[in-house]
Amino acid sequence: MMAVEASGEEVMVHVHHTGTAAVPHTFAWDYISDFRNAEDWLFGITKLDVVGDIPFGPGAVYEGGMKLGPKTLGAVFNVETWEPPSLLTFGYVSGFEVRSKWQLKALGEEEFELEVDVHYELPGGIAGRALGKIIEPFVILAVRHSDTTLRKKLEHRYADSPSR
Repeated sequence: MMAVEASGEEVMVHVHHTGTAAVPHTFAWDYISDFRNAEDWLFGITKLDVVGDIPFGPGAVYEGGMKLGPKTLGAVFNVETWEPPSLLTFGYVSGFEVRSKWQLKALGEEEFELEVDVHYELPGGIAGRALGKIIEPFVILAVRHSDTTLRKKLEHRYADSPSR
C-alpha cells in the first residue's frame, strides 16, 4: 500500500507492506537487523556505508543511496529503536528525508511476519507532486522486489544453516 499526502509545502509518502517467510523469527531478526545485509536484498540500493564505529544496532548510522526511477536519492539515517527480536526503526539525519519501522512477529516455530512502514518527504508544490508521481511506480516495484528477494535469501540461508 502506498499513500501520498500533500499539505502546504511538503509531500509526504507512506509505504506499508507486510510479508512472511518460512524461517524462525529470531533467525530473520539476526539477518534483517544487521542492516549491512540490506545491499543484498533491498532493491535500488546504490550505496550503503556505516558512518562511525558502530556497524549495527543501537547508535548505528548509515549513509545510503537508492535509485528510484530516474532519480538517485542520498540519505544519512540512524537506528532509533532497537528492541530485539521484534522492532527496529530508522530515523532521519540528513539528505533525503526518510524514516522507517520494521516489525517482526513470530507466526510459528518456522514462520514469521515482517511489517514495514516507510515514510519519506518530497519537496512541496508542483515539483514535489510531480516527483511523487514519477517515482511512485518504482517505489511499489522496489517494495515487491525487496520482499521477494528478502524472503528467498532468508529461506535459502536458513536451509543451509548448520543450526537447522
